[in-house]
Amino acid sequence: MTKKRGATREADAAPLVEAEQKPTETLTVKGSSYAGSGSARRSLLILVGIFACAASIMYLVYRNFPELSADEMEKMKIPKDMEDAKALGTVLSKYKDTYYSQVLLAYFTTYVFLQTFAIPGSIFLSILSGYLYPFPLALFLVCLCSGLGASFCYLLSYLVGRPVVHRYLTERVQKWSQQVDGHREHLINYIIFLRITPFLPNWFINITSPVINVPLGVFFLGTFLGVAPPSFVAIKAGTTLYALTTAGEAVSWSSLAVLGLLALLSLLPVAFQSRLKTKLQ
Repeated sequence: MTKKRGATREADAAPLVEAEQKPTETLTVKGSSYAGSGSARRSLLILVGIFACAASIMYLVYRNFPELSADEMEKMKIPKDMEDAKALGTVLSKYKDTYYSQVLLAYFTTYVFLQTFAIPGSIFLSILSGYLYPFPLALFLVCLCSGLGASFCYLLSYLVGRPVVHRYLTERVQKWSQQVDGHREHLINYIIFLRITPFLPNWFINITSPVINVPLGVFFLGTFLGVAPPSFVAIKAGTTLYALTTAGEAVSWSSLAVLGLLALLSLLPVAFQSRLKTKLQ
């Protein structure tokens, strides 16, 4: 009798224990499920700490820069418009030959820094590269900086950004996840297409890709190749930097037509693959 009463009490208590457990919201995509119990505030604090470390590295890089006059120091800032880009180009071109490695390192770290933390201004640095360096080097440099910066942003989102994505972008991420699932077999081509076209903001692609299980290697390669066409236009414009007044002048109707054509070309392998698969079936 005592055992039966004990068992009855345990059975009665079980529903109460289950009732006290609070369900957690989840952001579910194909092959991944993230519980929303993470702290967005904690993630934000970690992100601020990482940003402070990156800013410290930037400070050390610029400490090794040659000594500048007061007027030149005013021009050494992240360009917000074409006038800032022209002023910065004047300073960098003056020291580029004598302090080549310092200028190149400063350019490289600044570009990657902007891309990593989704800070506006990288378009002006792309234009500036065409003014400072030979075209092949400028194109490779911009593609490499874009690929590395976007990949670092990807890693930041993977490490600390998921609670923020879960809290503020759940619906958009789920919709994009469905689109990506339809292109899993040719994901590199899809990433290239997205980088060429303005359908999705780059910052959104960077922070949501790890959440929907886009592999980092595919993400980097697709970004490296995908940013080449628009960078080609910006770098070409950089050769005539001082004739430009706004960033919009760097993009003409002919360059837009070329970008559209390249975006279509990036999808051709997908179309051929789908047709071949249909014939084989």
